[in-house]
Amino acid sequence: MEKEENQNSHSDNEEEIKENKDLNESSQNKALIPEDKIKELEDKLARAYAEIENQRRRFEKEKDDAFDYGGFSLARETLNLIDNLERSKLALENDENLKNSESLKKTLEHLNVIEKDMISILKKNNIEEIKSIDQKLDPNLHQAMMEVEDDNKEPGTVVQEIQKGFMMKDRLLRPSLVAVSKKTNKKDKNLKEDQKNEENQPKSNEN
Repeated sequence: MEKEENQNSHSDNEEEIKENKDLNESSQNKALIPEDKIKELEDKLARAYAEIENQRRRFEKEKDDAFDYGGFSLARETLNLIDNLERSKLALENDENLKNSESLKKTLEHLNVIEKDMISILKKNNIEEIKSIDQKLDPNLHQAMMEVEDDNKEPGTVVQEIQKGFMMKDRLLRPSLVAVSKKTNKKDKNLKEDQKNEENQPKSNEN
């Protein structure tokens, strides 16, 4: 019997606590004057508008990127055709059977026309060659493949272009593969000069 009374008392306490909680929430809601409610709604509206504006800007940027750089992968693949033309020209020029022949000259002329047309098409689509020769090595545009001793150039100057690099507007399509200058090693230079001097010295006559 006492147990039942305790249970009833406990449930009555819970109901009383719940009623007090509801009364507190009700009083808090009543405490909000119309000006506060309007301000709260304005804050919510401002946050919602800011989120919509951010989404609109992201959409606009994605749309612009798709328009400006949508052909990025295709453009990079197209550069392989220019590379193949360069290799074909080099192979023909080094062919001993074709050197100084009229057929070689005509073939090279045709290949040069095709190459110029391809580069012209790329330029019309905002794809341009990176200037490399005699430029200071720029890690953002050039990839150094080798060093060449050259005391007439500042160290780190591009002296040879192994493969052309290209930009698509402000984006790097591919870097230029280049050779850069470095100062001659003094020991090697002195050794070469000594060998040269020895070769130029007159040989003594042997009896």
